[in-house]
Amino acid sequence: MTAPAAAPTVAFFTRLLDDASPADRYALATAQLQHAERHGIGRAWVAQHHFRAAEGGLPSPLVFLAHAAAHTNRLRLGTGVITLPLEDPVRVAEDAVVADLLSGGRLDLGLGSGGTPSSFVPFGEDARDKAATYDRKLRVLLDALAGEDVGGDNTLYPDPGDLASRVWQATFSAAGGRRAGVHGHGLLLSRTQPRTAERLRAPLSELQDPIIDAYLDALPAGVTPRITASRTVFVADGRAEALRFAEVGLRRAAEGFRRQGQTIPGDDLDDLIAALDTHLGTPEEVAASLADDATLSRATEVAIQVHSVDAPHEHVLRSIELFAAEVAPALGYALTPSPADTTLKENA
Repeated sequence: MTAPAAAPTVAFFTRLLDDASPADRYALATAQLQHAERHGIGRAWVAQHHFRAAEGGLPSPLVFLAHAAAHTNRLRLGTGVITLPLEDPVRVAEDAVVADLLSGGRLDLGLGSGGTPSSFVPFGEDARDKAATYDRKLRVLLDALAGEDVGGDNTLYPDPGDLASRVWQATFSAAGGRRAGVHGHGLLLSRTQPRTAERLRAPLSELQDPIIDAYLDALPAGVTPRITASRTVFVADGRAEALRFAEVGLRRAAEGFRRQGQTIPGDDLDDLIAALDTHLGTPEEVAASLADDATLSRATEVAIQVHSVDAPHEHVLRSIELFAAEVAPALGYALTPSPADTTLKENA
């Protein structure tokens, strides 16, 4: 099965990894979201990571998105993702409802079961049980968002409205795709995925198309598919500039994956670009690279992120500009027009 043929929209994804203090990371990320909105990008996703600054700078995504809502006007704001096994699902529902109200209904609630195994310990959870824990807490969360009794004859206040229709699930597996489909949720696909020893050089589409197939097969009749494919995309004015940052960022990322037990084949930069599913270079080069990614033809949204290149802030802004001005039009991606009477709240 394939998703409906329509121009995918564009999102911006960040793990808040700027080389800066925590306060500056949040300020820079806010500026990047504003810049994305200004250039017609329709949604921003932010990742949750606990404890380790090198893995991600944001343990509390809903707090940050409430702040971002006050500094943007129309940009949709999503959690990509909240690690649900580490959370109280009723509190997630409550915080999400409040953030949604503060944003004027712009919140999308992305959920996942992953996370660094050692991060489970402070929350009293066992990473080996994360799949079962996720399923149990997902049921509680969805009941809460449906307005059902969450215990003691209590229901959510404020009322969740239609937030339940804006839940997404992230997964690396066909089983996870099926679970998202059964619930009628959106599907979040990662920028890269681990390969087995037999498929080290397999294109990312070989890993992700079966997930989409399972998702679409399980989706209830009449429910519109929502498929976001995240990709590492760094657009620069020249390829040499892109490679300069990739040399540092991709080598660091490869070392991190190898420490986790993954096999990353090759060690020259071209090998790493391929192994880490990275699209970089000039607008023309990036457009050609993305056009070869078969999974993107099935996505309803393409989410661009500079991780694992992790270029400095001003280069992230330039990448957003070039993507919106040149790459997206070349590929037929749908941008969000800027209303003539809208002034971004940059100085709020």
